[in-house]
Amino acid sequence: MELTVWRTFVTVCRLGSLSAAAAELHHTQSAVSRQIAGLERQLGVPLVERHARGVRTTPAGEVFRRHALTTLDEADRAVRAVRDVRDGAYERPLAIGATPSLAAGIVPEAVRGLLEDAGALRWSLLPGLSAELHDRVAAGDLGVAVVTDAPPGLPDDPRVERRFLGLDDMVVVLPVGHPRAGGGPVHVAALAGETWVEDNDGSAALLRRHAARAGAGVRIGLAAADLPGKLALVATGHAIALIPGVLTRALRSDVTTVTLADPPARGVYTITPRRDPHPWAAPLGDRLAAAFAGPRR
Repeated sequence: MELTVWRTFVTVCRLGSLSAAAAELHHTQSAVSRQIAGLERQLGVPLVERHARGVRTTPAGEVFRRHALTTLDEADRAVRAVRDVRDGAYERPLAIGATPSLAAGIVPEAVRGLLEDAGALRWSLLPGLSAELHDRVAAGDLGVAVVTDAPPGLPDDPRVERRFLGLDDMVVVLPVGHPRAGGGPVHVAALAGETWVEDNDGSAALLRRHAARAGAGVRIGLAAADLPGKLALVATGHAIALIPGVLTRALRSDVTTVTLADPPARGVYTITPRRDPHPWAAPLGDRLAAAFAGPRR
């Protein structure tokens, strides 16, 4: 498949019209129509359907559109990087990975400080779970990742360098009208009658382990697809949840937190490739370590 055809397709999707896309791309409408038809033949599924005012994507077309945009964006970056090398202006971008809670606040803050020293450093931030981010660092896709040792923990891998940044105490997030709001620290046994929501196995394991250590039981009655979904269920009064302490400052206004007595904690680390590490990965780690050394909540 040629990327030119992909560009034609996403332009048609954006404009909702074959004729408008043809005008923008300086093609004839018949040429645009042939490109879309050829793409559909290659994929074996209709990508657009025509209606009175133009075209709209089919469900398959919408899925392909999202992936095509990502691919075209990466292709454009590759072309720009090669031209920068040609012109002597290439600077290696820093691809950063972070777990969702760390990506919500402490990592962007550290990057802001890093840019004061690095200047016009090109960088990107990819949220993900620790295991996924570890694999991407080991594969060379990320220059640094900020991860945790929450269950199942971090593997020993000779391809990566691991640096301990600090411990992050977990807290309980509640809807603002909850009777325990504004109090604390509380023992997890005092919350035994609550419904809990979790969005990943690692956090659920931490919660169950903490409750078992305290001789209490917890009922994880709801599951969320991700952290925003977890917080939405808390905000609307359906459940309470265990969340990382680093997330406290980035919480939505309709939830609050309470600390736990003897809270569960997770270690936070940077991992970087042992081979050819990015020169700004270690300074970013220094800033993150300093953030964990000071007050965070």
